[in-house]
Amino acid sequence: MLDNEVKYCYECSEFPCDRLKTIDKRYRERYRMSMIDNLNFIKEKGIDKFLLSEKKRWQCKKCGDFICCHNGLCFKCDIKELGTIKNKYRWEQI
Repeated sequence: MLDNEVKYCYECSEFPCDRLKTIDKRYRERYRMSMIDNLNFIKEKGIDKFLLSEKKRWQCKKCGDFICCHNGLCFKCDIKELGTIKNKYRWEQI
């Protein structure tokens, strides 16, 4: 690493920093994902395995297209529902 440059946050001596912890908490609560968990996965298994796992995780069970991480809706199957929900960037409480 040159001049304190890092490619991934986990390469930093402050990982996870307070700012990342704050963002991670919000993403866990609102979007059912963790940036810290994602970075740890990348660190342990590599970016290629991470991308494969994410492709599976965010794939629509009905059509195979992708669902939105912000609300869990498929951009093909659920487009009508997306237009009617009040908060487009929140998962509905189940």
